[in-house]
Amino acid sequence: MTSAVGPLSVDALIEGAVAKAGHDRFGDPWFREPLEVLVGSLNGEARLSETGRVIAEHRLGALLVDRLRLRSFQEEHPEVLDVDVRVAAVICGLPRTGSTLLHRMLAASPQLTATMGWECSFPLPFPGEGPEAEIRKARAKEMMEAFLAMSPDFGDIHTVVWDGAEEEVLILDRAFTTMGFDSFYWAPTYGRWLRSFDQAPSYAELRQWLQVLQWQDPSREGRRWVLKSPHHLTALDTVLDEFPDARIVMTHRSTTQAVPSYASMCRAMMAMGSDEIDPVAVGRYWSDRFRESLGAFVEIRPRRPDRFVDVPFLATVEDPVGTAARVMTDLGFTVGDADRAAFEGYRDENEQERRGAHSYTAEEFGLSEAQLERDFAFYTEAYL
Repeated sequence: MTSAVGPLSVDALIEGAVAKAGHDRFGDPWFREPLEVLVGSLNGEARLSETGRVIAEHRLGALLVDRLRLRSFQEEHPEVLDVDVRVAAVICGLPRTGSTLLHRMLAASPQLTATMGWECSFPLPFPGEGPEAEIRKARAKEMMEAFLAMSPDFGDIHTVVWDGAEEEVLILDRAFTTMGFDSFYWAPTYGRWLRSFDQAPSYAELRQWLQVLQWQDPSREGRRWVLKSPHHLTALDTVLDEFPDARIVMTHRSTTQAVPSYASMCRAMMAMGSDEIDPVAVGRYWSDRFRESLGAFVEIRPRRPDRFVDVPFLATVEDPVGTAARVMTDLGFTVGDADRAAFEGYRDENEQERRGAHSYTAEEFGLSEAQLERDFAFYTEAYL
């Protein structure tokens, strides 16, 4: 059943955020365009249930409040703007290609750092909170438990953590320019619009968020960041320009596995906010979306060959420790005993966290192995 409540309103969302934050110093209003396109898509396409609409309104409002709180934090602590953020790697590749395992392995290294799950949910300290961020951690744990209660099968698809490395793209959501939105909601107009939008302001803001997190945690001093999200494939040139020391770590897997697997993941997420999901439309949408993203990768890579590292899916699954060590070496690091011990520790932890099998077929989503092989041949023939 779709919502009987009125449509989402950008003006109302902004007014509510200003009231909660106590000021309206958003700065450059560039973010309003992506927010308006997103809200229009949610109202016109997402077929939100009443619960889904409430969740969407709360989520968008909280993201706007965080934009305002970031400005307040920078005004209170102007030195944060001078923090030197150095990114070693940006892990890309399609979803379901071993990128999460590789990310969390690398993040375990004492030479590297990554955003934690609780930081992605609550990157700014609450009033009166101590340096251990005890309030934010507790709330992030509660949020994770509530999320898994709403979608009990999701944990079989993707290991959700609040106290471990998580995709910083969740922080980038505050710019309203990520594939997280058209993954969580049926919002194809927004997703297609995002393909042609200049994401440079988004990534400039991501740097600011990393500055804030690095400033809050002195243990990150001297450590370089490892970022990760398939979303970064939509803005490779922008990512490489914003983080000039970084290399793209590209994870590769057969698209006949990766595409329907992600469609299944999106169906699970969309079911939290809508009772009317068309799996065939979802599958075909993401097949088109990923074909375009990999087309951009194939076009950009020859122009900047020194900025890429390749990682086959099977290498990550069969030898995660050796693969992580090899990638770090390719990134210019010397891999020592402490790194290997950290990799082995996470490998063992990951094996204990594994849950049920993720079951799906391409046909459920209007796809077929032959069609996927044909549509993605330009990529698989070159990189698999």
